[in-house]
Amino acid sequence: MNALEHQLDYVFADELPEPGGVKEVAPGVYWLRMPLPFALDHINLWLLRDEIDGVQGWTVIDCGIANESIRANWERVFDTALDGLPVLRVIVTHCHPDHLGLADWICEGGDKRRWNVRLWISLGEYAMGRVMAAGDGSNAGGERAAAHFAAHGMTDEASLDALKKRDSYYPTLVPSMPREFRRIRDGERVRIGAREWEVVSGYGHSPEHSALYCASDKLLISGDMVLPRISTNVSVFAIEPEGNPLALYLESLGRYETMPADVLALPSHGKPFRGVQTRIGQLREHHRARLAEVREACAEKPCSAADIVPIMFKRKLDIHQMTFALGEALAHLNLLWLDGTLKRQTGDDGVIRFAPA
Repeated sequence: MNALEHQLDYVFADELPEPGGVKEVAPGVYWLRMPLPFALDHINLWLLRDEIDGVQGWTVIDCGIANESIRANWERVFDTALDGLPVLRVIVTHCHPDHLGLADWICEGGDKRRWNVRLWISLGEYAMGRVMAAGDGSNAGGERAAAHFAAHGMTDEASLDALKKRDSYYPTLVPSMPREFRRIRDGERVRIGAREWEVVSGYGHSPEHSALYCASDKLLISGDMVLPRISTNVSVFAIEPEGNPLALYLESLGRYETMPADVLALPSHGKPFRGVQTRIGQLREHHRARLAEVREACAEKPCSAADIVPIMFKRKLDIHQMTFALGEALAHLNLLWLDGTLKRQTGDDGVIRFAPA
């Protein structure tokens, strides 16, 4: 555990739910931990006791990517952890594949088609999920992603070729989307079982991320907006190349700073913790430091986003990690460009570089 983590209170220490098992973190709120085949090797999912229209059952929050291991783990949960009751709805915080991937499959009751229920999600996340499931809009791969990164300094032909070949990345992890959904929106109050949860919309990490906050029990299902160990990825995507997601993300963090100091955060990665305000302070300082690095680098010479990557990320990156890193480097550059600190120009080589305004 690093120094910053020591400032947080990990309520359950090193206790983790077993794959295919659950751990109760509050009455009627259960934690599931599913594997991911990436450097970020897990996702936390949530199972809440519920009742809708007089029918007892469960609400699932987030789903995992579509792969056989996670499907098998969910099947064990369906068979052993639901007390014979059905899933009544599926809530997805946002459209990234580790959250949305199996939503359609779970809504349809898994392999045994046990039920058929509605996906609850914000309009922005549903729409972007449909766009990316159709093979467009993602930085993960394809011709548009390669052109986007080439314009920002990725000149290595092998890397660009690898990106072009990853055009099926998102559709593989999210093979189908529910054709219908129930919209949730900021400030809406959703009753799940005996609790009322407020939808807290956040921006920058994804188009319209939905966290869930229960004020009476001081519980926050924070999704990817507030993570305890890693900083939330904030990237400029090919579909919105002049976007300012970092400004949106930093503004969104203010929604969580007013919550009680002892709120229990249930994040999508890492472990449940108390100390949300402390963590937000750490995240703000992290981005202040990165922005200072970017300003300094651009003062020495005009920099592309690819020039900034090794300054912000000291380790060797594979192509999967590079898509996140370059997108995040560009997010810091765009913030400084759009607030007037930097100017940008396109060189004769077609690469966009940033320099002091």
